[in-house]
Amino acid sequence: MGVGNRGFDSVPRSLFHPPEIPAMRSHSFRIVARWCAALAAGGVLVSAQQLTQEPRREFGTSITGAFEGWFDNPDGSRSFLVGYLNRTPTQPVDIPIGPNNRIEPGGPDMGQPTHFLPGRHWGMFTVTVPKDFTTPDQRLTWTIVANGQPMTIPLRLHPDYVVSPFTDTAVKNTPPVLRFEEKGPGVQGPMALLSTAVARTASMSSPVALSLWASDDARFASGTMALPRNPPPPVEFFWSKYRGPGEVTFEKAHPTTEILAGGGVNVPFSGKATTTASFSEPGEYVLHATAQDYSGEGGSGEVCCWTTAMVKVSVTDGSRK
Repeated sequence: MGVGNRGFDSVPRSLFHPPEIPAMRSHSFRIVARWCAALAAGGVLVSAQQLTQEPRREFGTSITGAFEGWFDNPDGSRSFLVGYLNRTPTQPVDIPIGPNNRIEPGGPDMGQPTHFLPGRHWGMFTVTVPKDFTTPDQRLTWTIVANGQPMTIPLRLHPDYVVSPFTDTAVKNTPPVLRFEEKGPGVQGPMALLSTAVARTASMSSPVALSLWASDDARFASGTMALPRNPPPPVEFFWSKYRGPGEVTFEKAHPTTEILAGGGVNVPFSGKATTTASFSEPGEYVLHATAQDYSGEGGSGEVCCWTTAMVKVSVTDGSRK
């Protein structure tokens, strides 16, 4: 998840600096073990040295998909939860769907981003597979070729990669419920899909207004379970470009959270955030929204609890015909 480069180096922090976690939070150690096991088994089709020791450069580096895990759906299908790592620390990269950005078989377009922000971004989208996609031997692969460097990861139903993005089993935390209208339908969990994206229109001469409402249980958990002295808002909002032909400029990509109810740890919360987006050229765009609760980026290793959604924006040049 995540929008913008919010403090991640080129390697996930949990790989080398896992928090001090009591037994009830041992799932985080499983996350580390998954990384190590995948690397050792060749599950990620790049070498461990490439992943962990690639020199830090300002541009010209690779982008690697990140398989966060998979989960069951009520209808019997399964979903892969997927993010990415753009090793360039300051430069976003655009890679259109096609030979250099493809998911196979069944693709190349299976809802993945074409705009890659700098750094590590957790659980940005999901790929759903049918009921008969059942064995660990079946897999999809996501290949990204950035700056001439191909990186491929597998997406498969390995039992070590089962995640629970809708409930933190330790404290029963759940993701925020996100809405695009105050009384509108809500979405909960990392369920951003192009097929369910809301539609908006805009012109180059007039920025589009973007408002989000969220409610949350405001449950807090950490490695020590100690409450923070100055906690962030119970829910924080983040916007980013996901697809589109031109540049997108947000008034605030991380807009201020307006607290409507609650606001304290373990006090049920509701809030709102508003921003605008401007576009450098006409065309069809997809914007990505994330609502993140106290669990933080990537659920602090727990793969819970954040919510994602998408907005499709059709942008005209604003001229009269």
